[in-house]
Amino acid sequence: MAPAHTDGEDASHDHLQPLVQSTVRATHSLFSGTSVPTQSDALLSSQRQKISSKYRAEYLSSRVLPRSMQPTDSPNPLLLTAPRQTKLLTQNGRAEITVCSLTNVEDEVQKVLDGLAGRQRAQAKKHKVPTRELVRMAAEATRDDSAPAGQQIVRKRTYEPVRPEWHAPWKLMRVISGHIGWVRALAVEPGNRWFASGSVDRTIKIWDLASGTLRLTLTGHVSPVRGLAVSSRHPYLFSAGEDKQVKCWDLETNKVVRQYHGHLSGIYALALHPTLDVLVTAGRDSVARVWDIRTKQQVHVLAGHRGTIASVVCQDADPQVITGSMDSTVRLWDLAAGKSMATLTHHKKAVRALALHPSDFGFASASSDSIRQWKCPRGDFVQSFNGHSSIVNTMCANNDGVMFSGGDDGTMRFWDWRSAHCFQKTQTVVQPGSLDSEAGVFCSTFDRTGFRLITGEADKSIKIWKEDEEATEESHPVDFRPSLGRRRY
Repeated sequence: MAPAHTDGEDASHDHLQPLVQSTVRATHSLFSGTSVPTQSDALLSSQRQKISSKYRAEYLSSRVLPRSMQPTDSPNPLLLTAPRQTKLLTQNGRAEITVCSLTNVEDEVQKVLDGLAGRQRAQAKKHKVPTRELVRMAAEATRDDSAPAGQQIVRKRTYEPVRPEWHAPWKLMRVISGHIGWVRALAVEPGNRWFASGSVDRTIKIWDLASGTLRLTLTGHVSPVRGLAVSSRHPYLFSAGEDKQVKCWDLETNKVVRQYHGHLSGIYALALHPTLDVLVTAGRDSVARVWDIRTKQQVHVLAGHRGTIASVVCQDADPQVITGSMDSTVRLWDLAAGKSMATLTHHKKAVRALALHPSDFGFASASSDSIRQWKCPRGDFVQSFNGHSSIVNTMCANNDGVMFSGGDDGTMRFWDWRSAHCFQKTQTVVQPGSLDSEAGVFCSTFDRTGFRLITGEADKSIKIWKEDEEATEESHPVDFRPSLGRRRY
C-alpha cells in the first residue's frame, strides 16, 4: 500500500512540475518524432482557426473578380486575372508585399501568425533596443535599393576654374606735379575733358585730361580734401574734407553755392547718386548721411557701423548705397527706407576701398587681408582676389573687365574681373626727391572711356597710365595656373 502524501509534500514538489513537463516533451519528440501539445500550442491552434475562418469569410470573396469584369480569354474564371499584391507583416516588423493566389490561404494565415508573434517580441524589446540597432534600422529605411552600392553617395561637382581673358599690360604715360601734399581724391568730368584732384594741401585743382595742364585751383577747405564728385546732371562739383564740411561748387562761377552741415567729425568718403539729386557722405562719426542737393536737408542718417566709414559708393539700383568701414564690415543700404539691407562680415580687417563694376551688377571690397567680389542685390559672395597682401587704399574697374587695386606701399595690381586672375603686378615709380616710403597709392579712377587710369599718390604727384599698344598675346601670354581646389572665403 502506497504511503499517503500530505499537503506539505505536494507543495514541496510543485516547483518540479515545469521541469518534468519539459523532460516529457523532449523525450516524446526524440523517440516519436512529434511534440506533445502544450497549452501555448492549443492557444496557437485556436488563433489559427479563428484567423483562417475570418480570412475565408471576409477577404477570400473579394479576391475574385466578378464574372462581368473577367476577360473572355481566361481559361479558368475562378482564378484571378492578375496576381493581387497583399501587404503582410513579417517577423521583423517590416511590411512585405507578396503575390497571393487562392491556393495559399494557409500560408497567408501562417504569415499573419508569424507577424503577430514578431510584433509581440518587438513590443517586449521596445525599451531595450541598442543604439547600434537603431542606426542600422534607420539606414535600412533610408537606403535606396534601386541604386548600386557604389553610387548611393552623390559625387561632388568638379570645380572648373574660369579661364581669364587676355588684357594688355599697363604702363606709365604721364606724371603731373602741382600739389604740395598727398593726393587723396580724384574725379573725372562726365564729358571726359578734365578731372579734379583734392589734396592734403587743402586745395582742389582742375586738370586738362588730354594735356595734363592745370586749369584752375579752388580754395576753401581748411583741412585735407578727402572726397570729390562731379555731377552729370548739374554744373556742380562736390567736395568733402576732414574739416567736417561738404561744399557744392558752381563750375560756372567757381564759387561755393551750398554747404551741408551735420557731420560730427572728419569726412573720409563722398559719393553722388547717378540718377537722383542725392549726395552721400561718410566719415569718422561712423554714419553715412544722405543729403538733398537742392534743399541742403539731411534726408537719412544711415547708422549701424561701429567704426570709421572709409568708403562709400552709389548706384541706381538696390542696394543704392554701399559702405565699407574700419569695423571690417560692408553694409548694403535701402535708400528709400534708410535701413540696412545686409551686412557682409567676411573681411577680418578694415575695409578701405569699394569698387563698382560699370556694367556687371556687382562690386568688390578690399582690406589688407583680401579682395572679395560680391553680387548684387543681396550681396552674395562670388570669389576672392588673392595676391595683394598690402593695405589696399583704392580700387576701380572699367567696362573691359579690368580692375585696379593700389596699395599703401606702392604696389599695383591689375585683375581680370571675371576670373579674379592677376595679369599684372607692378610698383609705382617714386619721383626724384621723394623718399622710398612715399611710394603709396591713395586714390584712383578710370576715365570715361576706360583707356586711361589716373592715380593720386603719396609723392604728391598724379600719374596717368595707359595700356601698352604694342603688346600682343604672343609677347605677353596669360600666365594661367589654376589650383586644384576651389578658393574658399
